[in-house]
Amino acid sequence: MKIANRRAATVCALAAGTVLLVAGPASAHVGVDPQEAAKGGYSTVNFKVPNEKDDASTVELEVNFPADHPLTSVMPQPVPGWDVKVEKKKLDKPITLHGEKVTEAVSKVTWSGGKVEPGEFQQFPVSMGQLPEDADRLVFKALQTYDDDDVVRWIEEPKEGAAEPEHPAPVLKLAAAEESGADAGDSADDAKAAGKTAAAPEDDSGSGSDTTARVLGAVGIAVGVAGIAFGVLAGRRRTA
Repeated sequence: MKIANRRAATVCALAAGTVLLVAGPASAHVGVDPQEAAKGGYSTVNFKVPNEKDDASTVELEVNFPADHPLTSVMPQPVPGWDVKVEKKKLDKPITLHGEKVTEAVSKVTWSGGKVEPGEFQQFPVSMGQLPEDADRLVFKALQTYDDDDVVRWIEEPKEGAAEPEHPAPVLKLAAAEESGADAGDSADDAKAAGKTAAAPEDDSGSGSDTTARVLGAVGIAVGVAGIAFGVLAGRRRTA
């Protein structure tokens, strides 16, 4: 009985390990962090790239930006060991942003020259905006290239209520500012508001200093008048 129980336990453990090995790579894919941002604002998004292979390294990441909701400001943060290339494309219909007409937008960002070893991951930060106000999400189709010339295309758009596709594209969800909990520094308007708020204490400090000066001045005048009165009374007493 004991031998049979040990054999059963061993079989179960091997089966569980096999399930984990199969499920592990399927759950690791190119994604975005954070997964949600505020509509109409600016946000810093990290494209997170895990290396899924045991015998090859990731050497290039290509991220395609949505053409239906063009982003005019895309600024990648330098990643040590990696070269970055930003490509733009002319818009079919110019858009107006901050009172200026914009005729082109970023279409693709490519990182190359570096290496993500097996068992590691790398984040590629990008500041982007102005995020659309008429969309609930942005889909970024990505291509991950390995040094064995294998290219994994993360381009399948996830659909609500459906199972996750085999190679899902990174998706950034968009929500109203109060719902997403976006930081004040993520948008230009919030930054201006923050600047005004920061200036307020200086105005209050100046007002307080002015009030203090007036009070001290009044006290000084009162002391002076009292001194003069005391001197006059003293003179009269001596004369008497």
